[in-house]
Amino acid sequence: MMTIWQLPSMLLVITSGVISHPHALFQYDELSQYVDSHQEEYVQTLRDWVAVESDSSDVSRRPDCQRMMNMTAEKLRAMGGNVELVDIGVQQLSNGQTVALPKVVTAQFGSDPNKKTVCVYGHVDVQPAKLEDGWATEPYNLTDINGNLYGRGASDNKAPVLAWIHTVEAYQALTIDLPVNVKFIIEGMEETGSNGLDAMIMVQKDTFFSDVDYIIISDCGWLSRRPALTYGTRGNCYFSAEVEGPKQDLHSGVYGGTVIEPMTDLIGILDTLISPSGTILIPGIREAVAPLSDDEWKMYQDIEFDIESFKSKIGVSQLMYSNKVDLLAHRWRYPTVSIHGIEGAFSAPGTKTVIPAKVIAKFSIRQVPNMDPAEVKKQVTDYLNSVFAKRKSPNKLKVTMLIGAKPWLADTKHPLYQAGKAAVKRVFNVEADLIREGGTIPVAKTFEDVTGKSIIMLPIGGFDDGLHSQNEKMSRYNYIEGTKLFIAYLHEVSHLGKE
Repeated sequence: MMTIWQLPSMLLVITSGVISHPHALFQYDELSQYVDSHQEEYVQTLRDWVAVESDSSDVSRRPDCQRMMNMTAEKLRAMGGNVELVDIGVQQLSNGQTVALPKVVTAQFGSDPNKKTVCVYGHVDVQPAKLEDGWATEPYNLTDINGNLYGRGASDNKAPVLAWIHTVEAYQALTIDLPVNVKFIIEGMEETGSNGLDAMIMVQKDTFFSDVDYIIISDCGWLSRRPALTYGTRGNCYFSAEVEGPKQDLHSGVYGGTVIEPMTDLIGILDTLISPSGTILIPGIREAVAPLSDDEWKMYQDIEFDIESFKSKIGVSQLMYSNKVDLLAHRWRYPTVSIHGIEGAFSAPGTKTVIPAKVIAKFSIRQVPNMDPAEVKKQVTDYLNSVFAKRKSPNKLKVTMLIGAKPWLADTKHPLYQAGKAAVKRVFNVEADLIREGGTIPVAKTFEDVTGKSIIMLPIGGFDDGLHSQNEKMSRYNYIEGTKLFIAYLHEVSHLGKE
């Protein structure tokens, strides 16, 4: 039987054991309470960030993009981070002029060689938005309606970037040692293809990235109300097909019936890209796709996804497929052709009896394993040229691939994903869905190819956030609980064995 006077030495042994095992010391409740008590401050910071119209597609907004990078750097610097604004050069414009690219922000918190080092990637540029596009609120004035924070860039990607910053702040404020070293790389050109970022990653491969163990990307969303971990994204090959005919636009009354019209040619060849049932008609595309395994089929079967609410959210009465597995597979792991628009065509309100002299179609083909963008470029160009030749038209066709982004796929059995599941379980008390993303995040593949580091996508955006659309929002719940998820995730990652 143990006597009372023996307890102190026994406690000392136990305490010593605790100190050497940080898992038992994780002060999650204190950190969580700190986040809860600072949520109004977090919302105000997001409001300040959303107010900056950092639209990277509009060159006239470039000063706003740079101001957004400066604000990000100042925020990280005020927290004591080792911060740099990295010059990544200039952008060549179509008119021959050049404009400076927004600088990339890098930051570092902690450099303990005995700890893991994670690098968080994010972006603070946004898609275009105007009230007259159909927004219910001013897009650059963050508006709180029923717990949803509406504003351009709220979910994509300003709130997730801030949630990571608040994560580090919470540890600091409570003087709790960060369980891992944390680095940030934040850019301002993601929405237009991350110009200059690939080159910067290559240059810094053996410096900034040399001590990084894992890379975390939080630039995506959940599939349903259930929290998710993302393990794959589709790539994208974006094309233009230009058909040029007469030297100037013509009057359809005067010239209609005498010339072979470029628009007719263009519509004709676009119609040969994909069938009404969604089958891609370009030879070689479907044959390159990795087959669907039984394990993958089972994963899709287990995912929480409601087809009816998906239909009602996007406002359609019928989808291309009627069962969950087919629908998710074609959204995530099969390619698709989307026709986006025609430049040079008459599209204003009213009537105009014009025969356009030159029209340029924009379309894209989402890439999946094991497709290769270089091969797709050749397949599409050869196919459209052969289809066009059969028309025996005197007009000229020119096919150009504007973007060639590869898909990315991670191993869901990697410890990073086990850590993600544990963090989701701790914060939300549910099992995480393992999902893929139909969109493209090209930097994931670049990080993988250039640095060789393991990557996880850890989203906090909601399934109904309306990214790139009118009325984009981030819910308060996802913003605040997402910050807690990041706090828990850093703790879980600190336990992973050295690779």
